[in-house]
Amino acid sequence: MCGINGFVERSNGNLSQAKEKINAMNNLILHRGPDEEGTFVEQLESDIIISLGMQRLSIIDLNNGSQPIYGKNGKLVIVFNGEIYNYRVLKNALVARGVHFETNSDTEVILKLYETEGESSFAKLDGMYAFSIFDKEKGKVFIARDFFGEKPLYYYKNNHQFVWASELKSLLPQVSKPEISKKGLNLYLRLGYIPAPHTIYGNINKLEANHFIQYNLEDNCMEIKKIQSDEIKESRSISFSQAKKEVKELVEQSVESRSISDVPLGTFLSGGVDSSIVSLCLSRTQSEKINTFSIGFKKSSFDESDKSRLVAKMINSNHNEFIIDEEDLENDIHQILDNFDEPFSDAAALPTYLVSKKTREHVKVALTGDGGDEVFGGYNKYYVGKLNQRYTNIVPKGLHTFLNKISAPLLRTPDDKKGRRYKAKRMMQTIDYNGEYYWDIISLGNTQKKLQGLLLEKNYIPDLFLEYKQKTGIDKPVSLTHYREIDRVLSLEGGMLPKVDRTSMLASLECRAPFLNKALWNYTNSLPEDFLLKGWSKKHILKEAFKEDFPGGFLEKSKRGFNTPVGDWLRSGLCKELESYIDSKFLENQQIFNVKTAQKLVGDHITGKEDNSDAVWTFYCFQKWYYNHYLKS
Repeated sequence: MCGINGFVERSNGNLSQAKEKINAMNNLILHRGPDEEGTFVEQLESDIIISLGMQRLSIIDLNNGSQPIYGKNGKLVIVFNGEIYNYRVLKNALVARGVHFETNSDTEVILKLYETEGESSFAKLDGMYAFSIFDKEKGKVFIARDFFGEKPLYYYKNNHQFVWASELKSLLPQVSKPEISKKGLNLYLRLGYIPAPHTIYGNINKLEANHFIQYNLEDNCMEIKKIQSDEIKESRSISFSQAKKEVKELVEQSVESRSISDVPLGTFLSGGVDSSIVSLCLSRTQSEKINTFSIGFKKSSFDESDKSRLVAKMINSNHNEFIIDEEDLENDIHQILDNFDEPFSDAAALPTYLVSKKTREHVKVALTGDGGDEVFGGYNKYYVGKLNQRYTNIVPKGLHTFLNKISAPLLRTPDDKKGRRYKAKRMMQTIDYNGEYYWDIISLGNTQKKLQGLLLEKNYIPDLFLEYKQKTGIDKPVSLTHYREIDRVLSLEGGMLPKVDRTSMLASLECRAPFLNKALWNYTNSLPEDFLLKGWSKKHILKEAFKEDFPGGFLEKSKRGFNTPVGDWLRSGLCKELESYIDSKFLENQQIFNVKTAQKLVGDHITGKEDNSDAVWTFYCFQKWYYNHYLKS
């Protein structure tokens, strides 16, 4: 695991300045790879300077895996962030063809594969990655990002330079002050995050998952291309028992491939279905006891550490449990939000950082259960989608409007995002008769109607998701396959994966997600939908595949999950700061929000008149970023 940077300059710069610049970029992402740094700087005949940089967290081939790595007598150069899980298979195939290797690192495998097969080789990589390759003979630079978008990659281009980096913080100093992106602003306020290719800045982009950029040094032109991987979308005929057997084999293989490491590793073990299965599978691949890590909470209503203890005892792991309280989370808010470099409002980032920080005291690598819900259909919103279809077929729209109005006061909830009343309220609010249900349910910040009132008219974008509807080919999502694909493209890439990457990397911990396996995704996409979501049983085939490995009924127990109490914090410890963000002068100078609407939204929450936790937290995170990053940049 590392962080990478790079740039191409077409100006009167000199080598010493370029070296200073790439070193400065590296220093800004030191937390991503504190073990070692590497740079490459070269001035080409046409007065073009190219620089590549990286910060390394050494995991594989500790002694010889330094970067950059060179090929073709110095005419190829690579820097790489991530892990290639099938690198040994790929390497053996290349060795059989007479290819010689200098190291045992997966980085060199990527380079030799490219040297042998060109850009088409990117489709063969199973892993999480962001890398850049400079091909001097072709006069091209390639930067690429993995299938799911586990590893981030930002880029900026103008008439005289092309810059890319793992994090915005190292890219921004190379860019003249960019304007706020209207698209990024709207996406953030709807979703609570900004999915690729957008960022909060108008002229900085995020490379989309499963894509690469081919940049031509001679004419300063670039082309964005999709990595051509085999994606199975057609259902096939297979018995449930056979599919169950194959699912178990695929999961076990994926965990084993993601356990390759030259340093100690462990698992995050929450006691839920996904992390319990990953921990079980890892324990069966290792000759010694594995390390498992979980967080417990002093507040008993939040604490579910008894489940993780049960699994740890069952697999005989070295279990480490960290007990925290709300104050621990609140104390780290500012550092964690600041590290995202752009607005981000998933409050689960707070406990994720704490468990990462504690885990890093013991190991360098942790396997997680992330991706299990997307791959196997585990979210409540998936079966609520089915209910939405049935409800709208039975209940006339006029009657629903009446029911929604009279139920609103009955479903008013305390600051509890896990309770039944909250879920019922959320469902009633998102019932849709126009095929927009799923686009609304993923909008955790503001509904379209509320956003229209919150933003000044000049800043509002009406059909915000049109671009993603066109990319996915899904205008009106009606099936589980549709829901999962939208989540892969938006929620996974833009929300969940940045949360894990930024918080774990802030602690210099590498997180690996066995469920985020291209082959596993393609396989579950080929199965009948009721294998994944059967009645009320979510992740049905996964639970059935591993049912015999756990105590009776264990995998059927619902995991309540921890609700970070941001709504309470906004009324207490964060209240003074929040109120400064709705000051009339501040809002008028900002020229983003409707002053009265923003003040009412926040005021109603602070006084307890309404529980606007989601919308106000989303607003707070944006204003905090605006004040600390944008105004001060």
